[in-house]
Amino acid sequence: MANDMIHDIFSGEPNLTTTERAVSVALGLGIAAAAAQPRPNKWLSLAALVVGVGLAMRGATGHCAVKAIAHEI
Repeated sequence: MANDMIHDIFSGEPNLTTTERAVSVALGLGIAAAAAQPRPNKWLSLAALVVGVGLAMRGATGHCAVKAIAHEI
């Protein structure tokens, strides 16, 4: 079941422009790198890491599930 969910999120036709992809990768890697710094609040670091990786994956795959859903509405 988890594999199906991952496949649904990161599969599909690319729906991001080159600029959107580049910005997503750059911001995602920057946020993930900032999350790697030692902080007193470990939960905040974990949240930043998850968001950063999500943005980087969005840019790397070129597919944004949220944008695809919003486009269908």
